[in-house]
Amino acid sequence: ELELSAVRHQPEGLEQLLAQTKFTKKELQSLYRGFKNECPGGLVDEETFKLIYSQFFPQGDASTYAHFLFDAFDADRNGALCFQDFVVGLSVLLRGTVHQKLKWAFNLYDINKDGYITKEEMLEIMKSIYDMMGRCTHPTLRDSAPAEHVELFFQKMDRNGDGVVTFEEFLETCQKDEDIMSSMQIFENVI
Repeated sequence: ELELSAVRHQPEGLEQLLAQTKFTKKELQSLYRGFKNECPGGLVDEETFKLIYSQFFPQGDASTYAHFLFDAFDADRNGALCFQDFVVGLSVLLRGTVHQKLKWAFNLYDINKDGYITKEEMLEIMKSIYDMMGRCTHPTLRDSAPAEHVELFFQKMDRNGDGVVTFEEFLETCQKDEDIMSSMQIFENVI
């Protein structure tokens, strides 16, 4: 009976997931059990994802950031997260190289997926992060804080001054600028 229990929780395509991620077999099985516990049907739609994610940030409104996060995890753009979508993204965020993590972050900021980050896209993400963190932060943040944060990022990242940030500009700036790299730690705190 113990063997059946372990087999029941074994994700389909385990060998493929072992090759695609940096998780061990035991870690994948444990992650799968947790995923199936929260999502018995094996798929998570955006509303369910928002509900689950919002539990981690009860002091603020995480719904908008959860929407952007959902889009970043939904690699095949089918409107639902399967275990593979979730675990591949999680592997990048937790164990990926700096380059892989920055590519994932760039994809998060590139809301319309056109290969560029605009100030408007970055501001939407920043506002959603500030909303998620809530008004109870110390010291209290000014309403202008997200826009100021975006201005600072763009001054450093938009190297050719064309009003958009390419992945190459994003990567180069982040790798060279310790202030930006420390600011990027927000991702590890809100994922």
